[in-house]
Amino acid sequence: MQIKYPEIGICGLSCRLCPRYHTEGKSKCGGCKTESRMVVGCPFITCAVKKKGIEFCWQCEENKTCERWRTHREFGRQHDTFKSYETLEDDIAHIHKYGIGEFQKAQETKERLLRDMLREFNEGRSKNYYCVAATVLKVDELKGALDEARQRSKGLDMREKSKLLHSILDSIAKRKNFILKLRK
Repeated sequence: MQIKYPEIGICGLSCRLCPRYHTEGKSKCGGCKTESRMVVGCPFITCAVKKKGIEFCWQCEENKTCERWRTHREFGRQHDTFKSYETLEDDIAHIHKYGIGEFQKAQETKERLLRDMLREFNEGRSKNYYCVAATVLKVDELKGALDEARQRSKGLDMREKSKLLHSILDSIAKRKNFILKLRK
């Protein structure tokens, strides 16, 4: 089968905003449906891609009754693993309404903003935090936060710049009742 969106997980998570996607070295992940991940024993890869020849769980005729899919989504409402699940349901709804291509475009824009945050404001300890922020906040919120941080950070060292961007992002997240850390 032809994989069209390797950076969008079978379950709907955006690989582009995952800390492992932005890791250098052997633990770097290129996306849930890349060749290196396809050999891993992920139950979603096995079921959807290998057995049914579909790219996403919501394309399956059994998606409304699938216990694994339901359990995964319920888990994501309360907990995270190495990736934030806070907006999984909203992302799936967006895909259903506007299409996977529009979702892909938004994720590419978010990834560019995330790379800017990592390059300009990461003191070496904020990668996961910025990945969560890029996952849960909207493109215009991320752009606004980054623009404000750039304006206000002139002359600051990297640690101070990082603190500044954290405070801006935290204030946006607080208004939206989001948590900018992984929920274990």
